[in-house]
Amino acid sequence: MKTLNILTVALLMTTSGCVMQKSYPLQSKQAASADWTLPYEDWSFSFVTPKYLRAEATHVRIIDTDGYRYIFNTLDQTSRGPDSIDKWASAIHGPSINFNKAKKPPQYIVFCWESYIDQETYETSAIFGPETWLRMKTPADHTRPSGAPVWYNRMVFGLSPGGKVKIWFSDVEGRPSLPVKPIKLRTLSGKDLTLCKDYVVPGGLFNFIQSTQDFIKGKTYPYGNWD
Repeated sequence: MKTLNILTVALLMTTSGCVMQKSYPLQSKQAASADWTLPYEDWSFSFVTPKYLRAEATHVRIIDTDGYRYIFNTLDQTSRGPDSIDKWASAIHGPSINFNKAKKPPQYIVFCWESYIDQETYETSAIFGPETWLRMKTPADHTRPSGAPVWYNRMVFGLSPGGKVKIWFSDVEGRPSLPVKPIKLRTLSGKDLTLCKDYVVPGGLFNFIQSTQDFIKGKTYPYGNWD
């Protein structure tokens, strides 16, 4: 499978105050070869952390399958997974969504986030392909209790110590989330930051969290299995 051109995408992700901009050239033949219009109004994304190991996403940029660029300077709050204590729970849902929405599936996403436990700013990027887009267009093989179809229209990013990120599609209550496998996923920090060097929070977002201090006492970093 031909992957997206990272350099081309990176050059497109320049600074802007707009939430959504006019169409840019499509970055992959796969995106241009089909109509990836979704059978629902929009899809959403959210960020979650282990219950006691907080982090916060601060900035997001997306290029969708039509080549539109979204820039999110305002995000829905990163939530803590109540059942993710020393490993990720099987079902990940995230918070209710007001801002984190897009119209077409993502070709590329890059986001900045602050880890309390690491006192570090991370920059995570992911490239998605037809497997992900088709999953977003196709109803699940089960329905809601009402009989309505289940769509995989919520992408959840799990943020954990060491800059580790996992991605899922949320399912209905009582069913495990569906892992998402991007074509490429990478996380940068420190001197390797590119976009996110302009979004570093001086001193970090979190000064002292008693519940976290109580949880990590006597435990070994990264305080769980987050693979």
